[in-house]
Amino acid sequence: MSNEVLLTHTLDGNRRIEVVHGDITQEQVDAIINAANKRLAHGGGVAGAIVRRGGQSIQEQSHTWVREHGPLSVGEAAVTGSGKLSARHVIHAVGPIWRDEGDEPALLREAVQNALALADTHELRSVSLPAISSGIFGFPKPLAAEVIWEATLSYFETHPDSSLEVIRFCNIDARTVNLFREEGEKRAGRAERAQA
Repeated sequence: MSNEVLLTHTLDGNRRIEVVHGDITQEQVDAIINAANKRLAHGGGVAGAIVRRGGQSIQEQSHTWVREHGPLSVGEAAVTGSGKLSARHVIHAVGPIWRDEGDEPALLREAVQNALALADTHELRSVSLPAISSGIFGFPKPLAAEVIWEATLSYFETHPDSSLEVIRFCNIDARTVNLFREEGEKRAGRAERAQA
């Protein structure tokens, strides 16, 4: 299956956000963002798929990172090489486990923005990210789509000199993709009404 762009949201400065139905491990971008745990142990879900396709070197570099820096906190991100993937880097972002305690949206927002900041540090132009925390971490998918969109748009607003030009929300699950597409359509509609 080839990855398909279902929605493109164009911003000032020729930046764009794309909603993509497909396999994040096949994305042709500078970096893919991994939905990681604190110890960067990539066993299942998106993380497991990234290591299966990219090779064990991604896991080995992740173990090395944790040995040198310690486990990440929720909301933090780290970067490793990408093994055999087309992307040059993997940025590992630790999203929150959903416990319905009230702070999970802010922590997910922080994870997304820290991952984008790492991409900027490496002067990357394109990244692709999944619906972080919405798989085995149990974050409600509609809310994840809303928070990730908001975090990304806010990042661009507060970082006008960002090197990033293209951010792709890539998911293999049709329901998740549709939630991201619907959230993008809502935001485009609000922008058009604001301009009217």
